[in-house]
Amino acid sequence: MAARTAIVYGFHAVTARLRHRAGSVREILVERERHDPRMRRLLDAAAAAGIRVQTVPGDRLDRLAGHRRHQGVIAFAEPIAAGASLDAVLEALREPALLLALDGVQDPHNLGACLRVADAFGAHALIAPSDRAVGITPTVEKVASGAVDTVPYIVVTNLVRSLHELQERGIWVVGAAREAETPLAACDLHRAIALVLGAEGQGLRRLTAQTCDEQVAIPMSGEVESLNVSVAAGICLYEARRQRGATP
Repeated sequence: MAARTAIVYGFHAVTARLRHRAGSVREILVERERHDPRMRRLLDAAAAAGIRVQTVPGDRLDRLAGHRRHQGVIAFAEPIAAGASLDAVLEALREPALLLALDGVQDPHNLGACLRVADAFGAHALIAPSDRAVGITPTVEKVASGAVDTVPYIVVTNLVRSLHELQERGIWVVGAAREAETPLAACDLHRAIALVLGAEGQGLRRLTAQTCDEQVAIPMSGEVESLNVSVAAGICLYEARRQRGATP
């Protein structure tokens, strides 16, 4: 049986694959008309990794990606499997855990952006359930701008059960909910924590919310009722890092 192949597109995503998992890249297709410095740098990286590169017409890339947002580069690569187990991630930590869990986030752009902010603020892993979740797709990888390769993405069968397991290990589970009475900055985020966010508009599912040790709200002064989940994730992770007073 032939090995499965994933399509990775966009400069950030393909460059990140070459940097972190060059062995997973089987071939790269680049747009024939592009000869700019950015493309030359990518070609140099592919040559250094010994990856075969083909130059092709742009319309072929359009057909492969299904749109024109590929930036003139597509890689055929091995699919990224779900990340390491929670146990493996937690056992390797040298500081209190900082985890991000997503409940019901199905939009690939939101997941990709959440991975990106998780990388930016040093979250140790992103946890998502196997149901009502988008998983890693080419769009997620493109939006994540390389964070798919740096942030462990852990898929769990039952999110509530996994949150209970985290609690048993001494990790404080904090849910973000707009109706919560405690503002985010008043929550102690120095300790080992798992920040849990739901999809925009829907929020946390009832059982997920009931499982949280504490619920917090992001103070808002404007007229909108909710934030995009990736924006909320960035604010929560930034506050955790601010309180800890250290870079990841």
